[in-house]
Amino acid sequence: MASTRYELRVQGRLSPDVSQDFEEFDVTEAPAETVLLGEVVDGAHLHGVLARLESFGLQLVSLRAMPR
Repeated sequence: MASTRYELRVQGRLSPDVSQDFEEFDVTEAPAETVLLGEVVDGAHLHGVLARLESFGLQLVSLRAMPR
């Protein structure tokens, strides 16, 4: 199964410690948001990423699969 590139946008800024927990993503700041961009290998991986966001109390603003 091929991985899919995703863009996740969360409200606010991530601390350096939290950013390290998402090392499989490129983490950049946008106005009032943080953007995580990276490969997600399958549905279980995506659910795990979403669970990590929730465990840090982060609010997901948007999630989208990116074209290749």
